[in-house]
Amino acid sequence: MTKLGQTAVMALSAILASALASTAVSAASLEDIKKSGSIRIAVANEIPYGYVDPNGDAKGAGPDVAKAIMDKLGVDKIEWVTTNFSSLIPGLQADRFDMVAAEMAIRPDRCKQVLFSEPNSSYGEGLLVAAGNPKGVHAYSDFADKPDLKVAIMAGADQLEMMQKLGVSEGNLVTIAANADAISTVSTGRADAYAATGLTVSGLAGQNDGVEVAGDFVDPVVDGQEVRSWGGFTFASGNEELRDAVNEALAEFKKTDDWSKILTGYGFTQADVDGSGQRTTEQLCTAG
Repeated sequence: MTKLGQTAVMALSAILASALASTAVSAASLEDIKKSGSIRIAVANEIPYGYVDPNGDAKGAGPDVAKAIMDKLGVDKIEWVTTNFSSLIPGLQADRFDMVAAEMAIRPDRCKQVLFSEPNSSYGEGLLVAAGNPKGVHAYSDFADKPDLKVAIMAGADQLEMMQKLGVSEGNLVTIAANADAISTVSTGRADAYAATGLTVSGLAGQNDGVEVAGDFVDPVVDGQEVRSWGGFTFASGNEELRDAVNEALAEFKKTDDWSKILTGYGFTQADVDGSGQRTTEQLCTAG
């Protein structure tokens, strides 16, 4: 290749590199958000954590607290984005939204992929079963002890890891895309139960007479500890400035009665409210 040709190739490479840099994905910074007065916040349509009602209004523990935080930060407009739970982290990474308000459980594997605020809530587990609980299911461990039972879990949810650690085989797991599919999955017998948080199970049971909350539920014990999850707001890696601003506003808001009223208004117990302060994000991200 001639010297002139090499120069042309180098020039073309520089132009392509510049074009790629200009289209690189990056989350909106706190400065960008404040300047525009707008932020994109995602939910997974999971009652009571974060969802959009038939009128198009965002509701749930995450959205209601997020609205208060954005008000404190001077952000006037929130663009709500609904997606499947399993798409929340990829969506942040692809810059489809700036923040997630789904009360996603703070776990070490997720902390390696995204940033979390300090906990906004805490919650326990539960099981949705067919009316009358014909299979007598009362614990997650039942699906390991009785290999003829099948349990449904939502794609990307924490319950997969719990079931795996309890020794439930892959053949006993039925994966569904969203909570909305749980009622039909259980009522038609495709699965004998749906494993989710207690609040989610209670909300689903109230929607259809063909299902109910499993009574005498026994909390799962994983790695020697009863399972409790801590939910927080989620951000793209590298967006520490936005995360820190939300943390500062959240810490102040949690001192008010309005914060606890939001959580209890969506069915969280006082134990859930008190429990939200029992762990820090650092502790949850580094838990063994």
